[in-house]
Amino acid sequence: MPLTTTGDLVARSAAARGAVGAFNVITLEHVEAVISGAELADRPVVLQVSENAVAFRYGRLLPLARAAVAAAERAAVPVALHLDHVVSDRLLRQAPDAGFSSVMYDASRLPYGENLAATRAAADWAHAQGLWVEAELGQVGGKHGAPALDAHAPGARTDPREARAFVADSGVDALAVAVGTTHAMTERTAALDHALLKSLAAALDVPLVLHGSSGVPDAELTAAVAGGISKVNVGTALNAAMTAAIREYLAAHPRAVDSRTYLAVGREAMVRTVAAILGVLDPGASGGDGTA
Repeated sequence: MPLTTTGDLVARSAAARGAVGAFNVITLEHVEAVISGAELADRPVVLQVSENAVAFRYGRLLPLARAAVAAAERAAVPVALHLDHVVSDRLLRQAPDAGFSSVMYDASRLPYGENLAATRAAADWAHAQGLWVEAELGQVGGKHGAPALDAHAPGARTDPREARAFVADSGVDALAVAVGTTHAMTERTAALDHALLKSLAAALDVPLVLHGSSGVPDAELTAAVAGGISKVNVGTALNAAMTAAIREYLAAHPRAVDSRTYLAVGREAMVRTVAAILGVLDPGASGGDGTA
């Protein structure tokens, strides 16, 4: 079916008090796995390409983006394309022509005033191009190999009053909030600050996004969605599933050289992971066993 938009999927999820799953993709196998997992769960999905993934692909956005669009247009469920954690204005400006309906502009590393100014400028430009814009306030640590901030460090959590002003002054369409998650977690041990999330949901009139969700246990994810999260970002969980499956296959088949054999095993592991996570976000969906 034709590409849908991230804004539409998030709006529908928010109206239904649910959350759409948004999965970061790096290779064509990731793209195919996310779509197949969404079809298995019979749920819409967002394919996300991060600036880090673009850097891995020699700084070229179009090869992966074109593949993602082609795969999405043949999907049996609605699929949107989102450009994630954009720092470079040059990359931001490539989004509309590459098939993206939305971007997460990330100036969260900057002091509040600079973050606001940069995000406002990015949002003004993006909205003129018809793009839906997500930003981040507070710091969901763990990006670029940096250690996570202590949960109680200044700026590590999103302040509701500051967030309300930031959304109003920046004009963004959604806000990623720091409520206890960390990027690149390989163990599901994150404990979310649900009282803070409740305060943020009450203070803001835009959808809330949870980054670093690979480290969040099922029960915490379910509670986060009930508490107001409308978009759940997942990346590391896919990489962990793929890597573990490939390691196991190669250990059992040490003479294997055909990359299709082990990539297929890795891809199927990601399919199962995607379907399971979508089942947690919406237990009523078909497919998946409700365990991520």
